[in-house]
Amino acid sequence: MFKARRLSEIQQFMEKNGIPGRDAWDLPTSKKSFPDGAHYRMEIAGIEHYSNFAAMMDEAKKYKLPVHRAICTVGGSTYMSFDDLKKLARHAHDERVELVMVIGHRKSWDVGSKELGYPEGQPQGARHRGSDSVAYWFEDMMRCLEAGLRGFLVLDEGCLKLAGQMRAEGFIPKETIFKWSVFGGQCSPVGAKFLEELGADTLNPISDVSLPILGSIRAAVNMPLDVYMIIVDAFGGMFRAYDAPEIARIASPVYFKIEPGTSEADIYKPWIAASSHDDMVRMKVKLGSILREIVERRAPELKLSAHGPADLRLPAVD
Repeated sequence: MFKARRLSEIQQFMEKNGIPGRDAWDLPTSKKSFPDGAHYRMEIAGIEHYSNFAAMMDEAKKYKLPVHRAICTVGGSTYMSFDDLKKLARHAHDERVELVMVIGHRKSWDVGSKELGYPEGQPQGARHRGSDSVAYWFEDMMRCLEAGLRGFLVLDEGCLKLAGQMRAEGFIPKETIFKWSVFGGQCSPVGAKFLEELGADTLNPISDVSLPILGSIRAAVNMPLDVYMIIVDAFGGMFRAYDAPEIARIASPVYFKIEPGTSEADIYKPWIAASSHDDMVRMKVKLGSILREIVERRAPELKLSAHGPADLRLPAVD
């Protein structure tokens, strides 16, 4: 008869396999950093129109704030014309900003995703339904790749595995990167390690991740962690400004992710006026400058990457 293993034995097994046996309650300082030696970078979400990128860069120059990565077309890159995608890729390349595109097709677009409308159906997740949905998603990725874009948000483990195989075999450009989405719901060191092994290049854990959990994830993986410093009200609405120095110290290399608002469903619809997004993205840059100020006041030894570090995966242009 099998005898149940003790908790200490389970934890030892986890440690043997590169997974911390406990969350990092001692909040250790990360020994990892970005290739330039920096501890933290800035990520602005919600570039829904080409004009939003121009507004972001204009505001960033006013505040002298380096913006390293932008999350684009949260409403879906299918809503942006091919010409606008090319213009966005060119501008980001020239400004040395990494772009991560949120693409369609998605489960919420699927005519068969009825269960998402019910409370007990929602925990089933946002993964794709069937082969057609997966193929459509990759078709939209191909459109973005042709426009020169090289970064993509992923929330389905199967798609991540297939995308990693495509990259390894040269079916898509080898410089393509994949960011794991918060909608994928991962927030443990073993889940993070699994995603890194599948091919994720950067990870957005759930929005209310604690400092000890961040420490345990950092111990398990080398990829950057993308941590919400402010999040839409529908996700909890927290503003972790005064956690910023500790998050940078514990989770380095880390992106400070800035995404305020009411809800993603409200603010990222493609028929919302581009001017509204222009105003919002300017406010996001201001919040980034406040986060930098707090870190510099309390922990000046922590380094923010300068603008346009060499390791960013910039769009490819002719």
